[in-house]
Amino acid sequence: MTGTVEHDLRLPLSEADVRALRVGDIVYVSGEIHSTAGIPTHVRMLECLERGEALPFDLRNGALFHLGSYNIEDANGDLQILYMNPTTSTRFNDLMPKLIPALGLRATGGKGGLDARSAQAMKEAGCVYLSFLGGGAPILTDAVKRVTGIGWRDMISHYRLVRIEVERLGPLTVAIDAHGNSVYDDTIKAMQEKRASILAELRADRERS
Repeated sequence: MTGTVEHDLRLPLSEADVRALRVGDIVYVSGEIHSTAGIPTHVRMLECLERGEALPFDLRNGALFHLGSYNIEDANGDLQILYMNPTTSTRFNDLMPKLIPALGLRATGGKGGLDARSAQAMKEAGCVYLSFLGGGAPILTDAVKRVTGIGWRDMISHYRLVRIEVERLGPLTVAIDAHGNSVYDDTIKAMQEKRASILAELRADRERS
């Protein structure tokens, strides 16, 4: 980790914007993001791309976040988000390596991270994974200005692809950068090294006894 550096980013993002970020940096995002909490939504996006069909929104140079929300819908179909919180990204490990380059994403995120296949896709495409603050729903929700678009209304509300205008959404942590560095890989490596050290100590104790 290179230390804490803060960045205020406004969507859409350039590849240069993203390549400048490093694991451990803190990011605040403004502009229009896209969110969904549904595996069926990710599958549907991939199927549309494979068939050459248009998606509800153009996500190129944008952000797709794994966010769930509690919301209300009025008689006109307008959506008001009452609170928003991250959902677990690892559920999408099998889909994100294809979606990241196909959608032209510059950022994705949620909680729990993504695996090495997604990290490689991000490195090649110029995309980062932003880790959301756990239990930070009030802070995250305060950044929501309005819902600017709803895709696939035939799906239940938290599976829809929703476009949201936000102002300084964050703090978000760069957990996987566009250079292949991942805080999750670093954590696993440290745990494995610690486990090996503990086992070696236990073996040494048994041999001395």
